[in-house]
Amino acid sequence: MKHTAEDYLLSSVKNALRILRSFSLDEPEKKVTELASSLGLSKSTVSRLLHTLASEGFVTKDPETHKYRLGLTILQLNTVLTSHLEINREAQPILEQLVDDLQETAHLAMLDDQSVIYIHRVESRQPVQALSHIGRRNPLHCTSSGKVLLAHQKDEDIEAYIEQGLTQFTLNTMTDPRVLREALHAIRRQGYAISIEELREGVASIAAPIRDYTGKVSYALSVIGPIHRFHPYDPTVIAKVKRAASEISEKIGYWPSSPPTKQPIP
Repeated sequence: MKHTAEDYLLSSVKNALRILRSFSLDEPEKKVTELASSLGLSKSTVSRLLHTLASEGFVTKDPETHKYRLGLTILQLNTVLTSHLEINREAQPILEQLVDDLQETAHLAMLDDQSVIYIHRVESRQPVQALSHIGRRNPLHCTSSGKVLLAHQKDEDIEAYIEQGLTQFTLNTMTDPRVLREALHAIRRQGYAISIEELREGVASIAAPIRDYTGKVSYALSVIGPIHRFHPYDPTVIAKVKRAASEISEKIGYWPSSPPTKQPIP
């Protein structure tokens, strides 16, 4: 089969995007050889694409280490995106109130492929905080927001996630498919998920679903903190997180079939 110039152009664009997506919080800098090996591309191809990306500010090269990292153009695009996400604007005052009440950091998260990605954050004023970042991707089965989002997917999508394997990160990570299925069923029933040291030791979190105008669970609200200070099983914490998620849902157009009733705070 003969390839056209357009085919080669599309292939180059795809590979350039793969290069950009390969950078992460865990690996913010990479050499040409590392990128070529991980992506299955030749070093000459990677070098050519990086040169083009650098000329437009998408990546920068450290002259001493010869490693590449994401450039300021990415930050500019991220600012454009996040400033126009309706949910970020609508949720901001509700998250600020929740953070004031609970004195811990709150996030908004959404499903992206088979990961949870954090799209907004309101930080607490506590001197010691659990490490979190906007744009960070985490697994679904060992985070409170991830479990909330996974619990509201179709059964076949849940099984597809389970079939890829449930990686263990700590002693508390759920790696048994049967246990995870039961947990997801309970999450759908109770309307929230809790994670205690399932992804990282010393960290606890709670999340509740946020529904869009169609009634679909498109986002999750989570609150995260160190376990020595934050206790997500506290009925007061659970009630406040669920109420905040419900208020955000209504802000972005969701209206339950029956008029909402205020949940009493214990």
